[in-house]
Amino acid sequence: MGPNEPLMVQSDGTLMLHTVQTVADADGRPAKDEQGRPRTAEHPRYAAARDALAPFAELEKSPDYLHTYRVSPISIWNAAALGVTAEDVERTLDEFSCVPVPPGIVERIRGWMSRYGLLRIVRVEDDERFQLVAGDSSALADVLGHTSVRGRVEVDDEGQVFVDPLERGTLKQALIRIGYPVDDCGGFVDGDPLDIRLRKKTLSGAPFGLRDYQRLAADAFHAGGSATGGSGVVVLPCGAGKTVMGMAAMERVGAKTLILTTNTIAVRQWKQELLDKTELTEEQVGEYTGACKEVRPVTITTYQMVTWRRSKAEGFEHLSLFGRENWGLVIYDEVHLLPAPVFRVTAELQARRRLGLTATLVREDGREDEVFCLIGPKRYDVPWKVLEGQGFIASAQCVEVRVPLDEEERGRYISAGARSKFRIASENPAKTAVVKKILSLHEGDRVLIIGQYINQVSGLAQELRAPLITGKTPQADREGLYAQFRTGEVPTLVVSKVGNFAIDLPDANVAIQISGTFGSRQEEAQRLGRILRPKSDGSDATFYAIVTLASKDQEYAERRQLFLTEQGYGYRIVEAHALDLSPAGDDPLVAQADPSPSDGSGVAL
Repeated sequence: MGPNEPLMVQSDGTLMLHTVQTVADADGRPAKDEQGRPRTAEHPRYAAARDALAPFAELEKSPDYLHTYRVSPISIWNAAALGVTAEDVERTLDEFSCVPVPPGIVERIRGWMSRYGLLRIVRVEDDERFQLVAGDSSALADVLGHTSVRGRVEVDDEGQVFVDPLERGTLKQALIRIGYPVDDCGGFVDGDPLDIRLRKKTLSGAPFGLRDYQRLAADAFHAGGSATGGSGVVVLPCGAGKTVMGMAAMERVGAKTLILTTNTIAVRQWKQELLDKTELTEEQVGEYTGACKEVRPVTITTYQMVTWRRSKAEGFEHLSLFGRENWGLVIYDEVHLLPAPVFRVTAELQARRRLGLTATLVREDGREDEVFCLIGPKRYDVPWKVLEGQGFIASAQCVEVRVPLDEEERGRYISAGARSKFRIASENPAKTAVVKKILSLHEGDRVLIIGQYINQVSGLAQELRAPLITGKTPQADREGLYAQFRTGEVPTLVVSKVGNFAIDLPDANVAIQISGTFGSRQEEAQRLGRILRPKSDGSDATFYAIVTLASKDQEYAERRQLFLTEQGYGYRIVEAHALDLSPAGDDPLVAQADPSPSDGSGVAL
């Protein structure tokens, strides 16, 4: 702790992190710029503090000079699952704080941390039931005082609390809602055995092996097959090989596996990767989609498929897939997108090993606690910048280009309602000229242009004479365009929201986001992820977010950027008129400024 440290901890759990500090002149006085304003530079301890806070705090706001974090029960419990202690958190807060840390927040952190693992679910010997046990009898008495818990357990004459196997998941949901995260040590059924072995060479003959972090992630999840492992979430950046890590987990479990992912493209990529990098055969890997319904020892499907129903009044016809086979492992790819019906069926799957894969645990619906208790806590996490520094993902710069509305559009904007304001600003026609300018800056690059609204992306594709992929594009046409993009035959591709996930385009090095989903942090991370695979020539990637100046579009963009800011990516702010070519050695961006059809709303699904 010291007056020059960058952090201020407040008693409500808010952490204020200064990103810059005033520069002093030779006489020790605040230096001034040409306009007489104090000169600033990045705080020398900002990056270290940011990285130290990341394991246990959530970034909420990130204006230029002061970032706001918050510690919460879920952020603390996920940290505890990774081995972080209350003492570690206190030490970090004290090290970077410029003023004394309020004792009240320290006590709250200790209390939250102490509750992780205080309650455990264990298997009763020679019995199908489970038992809820506590290291502190008062905690057990406390939770039994809640009707949401009492109605899901059976208490015998000796005060022992038993849990029916079908209530294992719903009990964990009830307990986490009252502030008691359960350490589920009840173990798992093994499922039907399946010999899954990773190859030492791919089918093309290229050497193949796990990277160290992929091996560590698989080991952390499996935990040697013990009852303390086998459920949880692994967080790895886009392009870091989450699929390969999933295959490593499959090898360790060695049982029939059900894989759920985002769309049919992702299903086929999983299948291709499994056949290329494991010794599984075509007959052992099945695709369960609208086009092909194969149930095999390894079955890959989509969230959309298992939650499909003919009408809202009818049941989900394909949810039975979860219970159709004796699965030993269920993998939830992009677990942050898990839909509500899959949460419900997952509550009944607590006897199966469950692995969640994601680039970010952020959920826009606030259901991180559901992921925590039904899939499992965070088992492994590695910061994006760490893997960037090791060369496993491409270096990237993020640029926000601010574009004004013309007078006519500004008039429409001012008179519109809040939701319409966002759409008017998002579809600002002036963004088209900016896209063209960016394309001129990146001649010879592979460029993805991603947008939210069908009319917007369709009009832009027509203007640029570039191919367009939306939810209505037939699967074969999509795969053909992706193949042409990989070869360079198509250097620029315009995509709707279907481009957020599961596009394997390793040479894509520029992404231009022309509109997004309100304040979706996970969407921003996924879109940057489209260009993070290491480039064959070692080049960097550039992510442009084009937003309308002084509008709802700019306001939501600031929220979308939160997760990436937390990961160490800084957005440079550039006015549209300042975006231009520069001589070699100069940075053209230095001018600073103070999977389904449309749902009928015009939003590209």
